[in-house]
Amino acid sequence: MCERCEHNENRLSRRHVMAGGAALLAASSLPWAFARADQPVLAGPPPNAIPPDEALNRLMAGNARYAAGATECKDYSLDRAERVGAQYPIVAVLSCSDSRVSPELLFEQGPGDIFVVRVAGNFVNPDGLASMEYAVKILGVPLLMVLGHSNCGAVSAAVKVVTEHAELPGHLPELVQSIEPAVIAAHDKHTPDLVAATIDENVRLNVKRLIDDTPIISDALAAKKIAVSGGVYDIATGKVRLI
Repeated sequence: MCERCEHNENRLSRRHVMAGGAALLAASSLPWAFARADQPVLAGPPPNAIPPDEALNRLMAGNARYAAGATECKDYSLDRAERVGAQYPIVAVLSCSDSRVSPELLFEQGPGDIFVVRVAGNFVNPDGLASMEYAVKILGVPLLMVLGHSNCGAVSAAVKVVTEHAELPGHLPELVQSIEPAVIAAHDKHTPDLVAATIDENVRLNVKRLIDDTPIISDALAAKKIAVSGGVYDIATGKVRLI
């Protein structure tokens, strides 16, 4: 082997070792790198570094405008380029999948302001919980909200299963099973409108599930970095009632 080839081989071997080490290091930090991929390092506090009560006030003020038909005229394309590299939502909302419920609209917030997790019946499941944890740990949201709504079909189905022993097809029994504890809690209160009471109880139970989550959400709550709230959206009036 000539001296030149031997030199190139040695250099290539060193390069392979260095590349292998870098790959190993990157692989070991991959989960965190993936989680931080959409959040650049900032020199100052992020735009959503606000107290939880301020975030809630902004939401409720937006809802008041929405319910009154006094929404502001906005051009959401103006900040589109700024949203490419990062997101700084002020709240993570666990909402029902109902097509009549759109958190961004009913709170009159723009793109990037609300991190939305949706499932029919707005209950906490493992995937939804992980998404809410992501919003707290990675995105730095100051507020979590469980948002139920009037005339919820998933809740109505759960009420029929409990009270009338209705049988549902497909995977629907698995879905309503998660809402049944709220039906039982509402039934024990002997309320005249069991569906409406279950909607409220479902929000309360899932707020508690978020509060009890360890360690991410519970630690953030203990440090007073976040708050957890619940509300019910009335489709007819457009108003959100905090509970």
